[in-house]
Amino acid sequence: MMVWYNMVMANKKDEKSTEETSELTIAEAAEVDGTATEPTKPVAEPIPEITWEAEEYIVHEKNSWWYVGLVAVALVLVGLAVLLQAWTFLAVVVLSVIALVVYTLRPPRVLHYSLGKEGLREDQRLYPYADFKSFGLLHEGQHFAIVLTPRKRFAPRITVFFPETQGEKIVDAFGARLPMEEVKLDLLDKLIKFLRI
Repeated sequence: MMVWYNMVMANKKDEKSTEETSELTIAEAAEVDGTATEPTKPVAEPIPEITWEAEEYIVHEKNSWWYVGLVAVALVLVGLAVLLQAWTFLAVVVLSVIALVVYTLRPPRVLHYSLGKEGLREDQRLYPYADFKSFGLLHEGQHFAIVLTPRKRFAPRITVFFPETQGEKIVDAFGARLPMEEVKLDLLDKLIKFLRI
């Protein structure tokens, strides 16, 4: 990951020095020819669209002890709800356990992503670059992901997994449009990772 980060930063420095050199050369040539009118700006080359497919989330292996632990915690919470006669809490516990089991047994969908000039497209949904203030990289085991931090205060972060083979192109494309920042897991992310959900 740091290699991609270093490469992005090095590329930005190289591009900046190349732009300065090319502008200086054009201005000098115009003065020599006597055709100095207005300085011309270098034309940025369009970045080609990048496409890939990835699963929507990482599947963590769960052994039988994980399910035994889930049932044990659920039984303790159900017993507490019955003892306190908190029927709403009881309903929430039962529905939460059912939803968690269904979620863990459902295989992740394979999503089609494309990265173009207007933004990131996830199947039919478009995430414009203007909606995000920065991006970062996550590396968990053999899985790599881009994490997009939204500009809106309470909007959730967007996590997009990608194959390692296309990592350099994807990071470069995001780096050309958004600043890169270190991604820190929040409390919810740490809890999900701990519970292997």
